[in-house]
Amino acid sequence: VQLQASGGGLVQAGGALKLSCVASGIRSISSMAWYRQAPGKQREMVSRISFDGGTNYAESVKGRFTISRDDVKKTVYLQMNNLKTEDTGTYVCKVNNWSYDIWGRGTQVTVSS
Repeated sequence: VQLQASGGGLVQAGGALKLSCVASGIRSISSMAWYRQAPGKQREMVSRISFDGGTNYAESVKGRFTISRDDVKKTVYLQMNNLKTEDTGTYVCKVNNWSYDIWGRGTQVTVSS
């Protein structure tokens, strides 16, 4: 079982990035989510997408981020537009296999002013 996240990087404020997280070794996935953790702060949920496509977003990213999933590829995406310096952090994906949560390693997003 493995989650591989990619797509992070350094971008200027106002720019965009698209994160991807590919799940392998998991037969069936219910919900998929992105979390982030900034230095000195607690980890927070950024966005979540359920098995039926229902989505949730943190207030701070509504209107700027879009989560989506491809169940054939077992991949969850996070399109991040109009990035702000406060979006800087390590972004981690999490999936639930109908029994328990599985966490991946993070990808770093740094937004410069």
